[in-house]
Amino acid sequence: MIEAFSELFFARYNYWMAIILMLIGLYALIAKQNLVKKIIGLNIFQTAIFLFYISVASVEGGTAPIYLPDGASAVYVNPLPHVLILTAIVVGVSITAVALSLVVRIYEEYGVIDEDELKEAVRG
Repeated sequence: MIEAFSELFFARYNYWMAIILMLIGLYALIAKQNLVKKIIGLNIFQTAIFLFYISVASVEGGTAPIYLPDGASAVYVNPLPHVLILTAIVVGVSITAVALSLVVRIYEEYGVIDEDELKEAVRG
């Protein structure tokens, strides 16, 4: 039974790592009060999604989709998920930059970056 579990775990370790990263990011988003830590949690969660999406796109024994001479056959890896992830990385970096600039602006205005303290400062 242990051999079956270890075979299942090590054969799909990238999926397990994506799940672990996703849980770490979700924990940071929910449990932390510091806005910068929430942004870091969002980035960790986003990285887990990238890892999962690229892992799903992988093809066993696949090659790069390049031109082969006539008569040669090969199993190709679909390049579309990789291109989409590159776009998502660019969008993620820009979202992080905007979020961090908002946190800086909040700190300049209210002098806090803690969520509960910010709520009190806005009310009072």
